[in-house]
Amino acid sequence: MAVTVRIPTPLRKLTAGADEVSVEATNIGSMIDNLEAAHAGLKERLCDESGEIRRFVNVYLNDEDVRFLKGRETALKDGDEVSIVPAIAGGK
Repeated sequence: MAVTVRIPTPLRKLTAGADEVSVEATNIGSMIDNLEAAHAGLKERLCDESGEIRRFVNVYLNDEDVRFLKGRETALKDGDEVSIVPAIAGGK
């Protein structure tokens, strides 16, 4: 099943400038693996050494933060939209 993944500006150099890519995936974990297969270098920016989504990377499934769902195990269905949003640090 195909899902649309919105790519943030800092990562578009890895997707040849594309702001959206389509990947086959059954859950967030397989989506990340398939993104990496198609666009090398994405996984290391999205996941830590243990394979978990980095603290400063927010992943939303149809506007819901996957951290409050099932994280990497969050199921995807055909036509879902996933947004990758890097956290923006603020302050002085």
